[in-house]
Amino acid sequence: MDTGVSIVGIGQLPVLRASQLSLRELGAEAVRLALADAGADRADALFVGNMLADELQGQKHIASLIADEAGLVGAEALQVRAATATGAAALRMAYLAVAGGQAEVAVALGVEKMSSDRPHVVSALAKALDAEREVRSGATLLSQNARLMQLYLDRYRLRITDFDGFALNAHANANHNPNALFHDRVVTAADVDASPVVSAPLRLHDAAPICDGAAAVVVTRTGQARAFTDRPVRMLGASVVTDRFRIEDRDDPLRLAAATRSVHEAFRRANVHRSDIGFFEVHDAFSIMSALILEATGFAEPGHGWRLAADGAIRPDGRLPISTMGGLKARGHPIGASAIYQTCEIVAQLTGRAGANQLADPRVALLQSVGGAGSTVLTHIFGI
Repeated sequence: MDTGVSIVGIGQLPVLRASQLSLRELGAEAVRLALADAGADRADALFVGNMLADELQGQKHIASLIADEAGLVGAEALQVRAATATGAAALRMAYLAVAGGQAEVAVALGVEKMSSDRPHVVSALAKALDAEREVRSGATLLSQNARLMQLYLDRYRLRITDFDGFALNAHANANHNPNALFHDRVVTAADVDASPVVSAPLRLHDAAPICDGAAAVVVTRTGQARAFTDRPVRMLGASVVTDRFRIEDRDDPLRLAAATRSVHEAFRRANVHRSDIGFFEVHDAFSIMSALILEATGFAEPGHGWRLAADGAIRPDGRLPISTMGGLKARGHPIGASAIYQTCEIVAQLTGRAGANQLADPRVALLQSVGGAGSTVLTHIFGI
């Protein structure tokens, strides 16, 4: 059996603060765009990543709903969740379905409409934490990441302004991405430093925005990928690892153990070395998470992840470009769709379709997605 899996089509809608489309319309349109890009009119399976529809839209069972709306009646359709790494979970299910011979053509869709009930988004996202031992005491994903940031600043004797490079890089890259929420906004260091504190010490520019969006990818067996496109992108390896659920229960809150193990397992399965990685789409929902991921994956020593941003190493012309199309911070973070947007952007980079953001001859890309406060981490590696 040919167990190789390749991406042969991508589809993404512009990320908006509030889309006029309904959740089902957003999802169905992204599916149609991806299938059209692949030159396919059908799919055997649809895996939908969505975290919040039951709470923000009052809608469950959305995979079958979107399959119907997209004209895929009869296809396998399942909803997949992994908290804030939900899109990556949908991608993994599509990968496994094709690799295991259960589907010839599968679609991974990520879709989220967070604008429907903005006042309740923060409390809904908090349910990715321990309901009994964290949420009851008022913890949210924002407050937990703020705690990590304060721990980091205290341990390494840094200032919050030392992290400015992450937001500056993301916004500079988003300026050239027509699908980005902030594609028309120039952000300076002065803007970042003047942004209001949203949960001390995190500032507005240290956190990704609430928004709407949908993106999809089509995967099939590598042995038949060129029947769909002359520029397929191979999924070289993947891994999912969990950590202790609560930050308080970990040996060191500033060590993302699941991220370290997940990337090592993915490297092994893909037969890829860290030095092969041409660019890295990190889960930059918070600037502290970007630094911790860079350290956990071995691209920076503990306490030095922020330096890659401060020294310009993460810019498009740096030694490890990240957030090449704006990332979660500036392209936007419609939770269930974020990792699928990143996958579309990776495919665009590897196939020379990234426009003004195109990197010089990238060959291998890394994607890492974080569920909750680091309790679940999914890693995917792509190549041409």
